[in-house]
Formats: sequence, C-alpha cells, structure tokens
Amino acid sequence: MNMNPKMSENIRFMPDGDGYKARIGLIYMASSIVMDAEMAAMAAEGVSTHTTRIKLPKVTVEGIEAMMNAPELEQAARLLASAPIDVLCFGGTSASFLHGTAYDHGLIAKMKTWAPGIKITTASTATLAALKAVNAGPVALATPYVDEVHARAIRFLEENGHQVVSSKNLRIDTDQALAEVPLEEVYRLVRAVDHDDATAIFISCTNFRSVGAIEALETALGKPVVSAIQASFWHSCGLVTEGGCKPGYGSLMSKPVVTV
Repeated sequence: MNMNPKMSENIRFMPDGDGYKARIGLIYMASSIVMDAEMAAMAAEGVSTHTTRIKLPKVTVEGIEAMMNAPELEQAARLLASAPIDVLCFGGTSASFLHGTAYDHGLIAKMKTWAPGIKITTASTATLAALKAVNAGPVALATPYVDEVHARAIRFLEENGHQVVSSKNLRIDTDQALAEVPLEEVYRLVRAVDHDDATAIFISCTNFRSVGAIEALETALGKPVVSAIQASFWHSCGLVTEGGCKPGYGSLMSKPVVTV
C-alpha cells in the first residue's frame, strides 16, 4: 500500500482531548460549573469527560430530593450510555449520600439498568473508596452545605466507619453560590477544620472548588486530603485504566482503586 508522502514526514500532532485511555460519562447539576472543569484539569492525556446535566432546584434536602425523583436522572444516564463511554459517574455528593449508604447502592443499581455494560460510580461511592485507599480512619469534614445537609454528610461518613472528629460548613443553599467561594477561602476552611485525631480530611460537594488546593493542604497538614471531585475522578479513571490522573492533585492520585 502506498503511503501519502506528506504523511511520511515527521509531523507533530498536538493533544486534542481524545479519550483513548478512558471516556468518563458524568451526570452533573445544570447550574454547576466546578466538577467538569476540575476533572479536565486533573486528566492525563487520553482521558476525556462527557457531561449530561440535570436540574437542581436548591441545595437543600427538599431541592436535592426533587432532583433525584425527577425523570431527567434516568434520561441523563441513558443519553450518556448511548455514547461510547467506559464509566458513568453520578457527580452529586449530597444527592448520593442524602439517605445513607443503602440509597447510594440503590442509585448505582438503577444506573446499571439504565447504562448496561458500563462501569458505574457515584461521588459518595468514590469518596468511600478514596478514604479506604489512603487508610483513613477518623476524619475532619469541610463542606459548604446548609446544616441539615451537612449533618447527613456526617451520618454517611460515620455509618461507614469514619468518625467525624471535627467539621465546619458554610451554610450555602444556592448552587451557583457554591462555585463562587474562592479557592483561598476553601484552603482556610480546611486548615481550620483540621484536628489532631483526624487521619484525613474530606471536602464534600462537587460544585465547591478544591483540587487546586489539595497538594498545598497536604504539605501544610501532613495528612491526606480527599475531595469529592478528586475522588470521583480518581475512581472513575481507576475503574478502567492506569495513569489517567496527572500528579500534583494529592496523594490519592497515586493509589490503586480499591473496592468498598
């Protein structure tokens, strides 16, 4: 077969975002902007994220429940499953832990029926896998949530064996306001929530900036820092490929994925 002489030259192509290592499907809130941007920042060459969105009325128990009971959730999963993705991630932490571990497991079971043959995770499942990977026991918790949702986060962590020895929350109830919290404020919040008995710190919420500060926080605090977005990306990548995460986003990124 004759080769086009122009193609036989030493041509350098630039990375174009093709997900030849892993294609991640992400179900994400329509009003949110942080998670898919941070996943792109952490992605090594060959990993791509493809997002379908669902509407979150308000970041309260009632608003989250309305989102999870709407038919758009199933539609989003089926839409993503029509693309050649390798893994499907539900990118809502509070939405997947709101009613406890059994609810999160039930969500995964439903997603498997909506997206057959595709690996499935949620932000909450990924968080537990990440905490196990960094050998976390008792944790400190930082969230932007209102008090009732923050309390559900504590309950979820503790029912899965992670005593919450210290916690702080910002009491934000609108989704767009979550994304407006500067990274410097997130850094200060996490520093303030640290506790001598905490073996790791967890930053919850997938519309709350975090990953740009994780390396600096681990250096300052001398312990693992896990965020919901970081854990979701790490878990999604690790279910289908190796080397999908760039260095510089925390000690978790060098850990193999473990089952929970």
